[in-house]
Amino acid sequence: MKSAFLFVAQLFFIWAIYAFSKYMVETLDIPIPSSVLGMVILYLLLTCKVIQVKFIEKGAAFLNKHLGFFFVPIAVGLMNYGGLIKAHGLQLLLMIAGSTMIGLAITAGITQYLTRKDKKTAEEDKGYHGQSHSA
Repeated sequence: MKSAFLFVAQLFFIWAIYAFSKYMVETLDIPIPSSVLGMVILYLLLTCKVIQVKFIEKGAAFLNKHLGFFFVPIAVGLMNYGGLIKAHGLQLLLMIAGSTMIGLAITAGITQYLTRKDKKTAEEDKGYHGQSHSA
């Protein structure tokens, strides 16, 4: 009974963060989706150690496990745009593929840059500490 209550409380807490973010987006007319703002708020709360992972772990794991079900309404909603997809499907596919490739290339470039920089810093530290200090 206690674990069921904790599970429901965790789900409620996650929902409360989303409800707060939705309120903020509507009230302040913020041009980002409330779900994205909610994730940012949750990230900041976890990073700043305002809340601990254990306070949302089971609820978040449950939602993550059933994530596929949340995409069903989106997929069904695409049926309303059959004509648009039929008329411009190839262009949409090229834009999606192109933007994905650009995102991957930028991510790979940044990762390689940071890896080289980290490796160079480690080598400099190793060289500095390995020097003899004889006069």
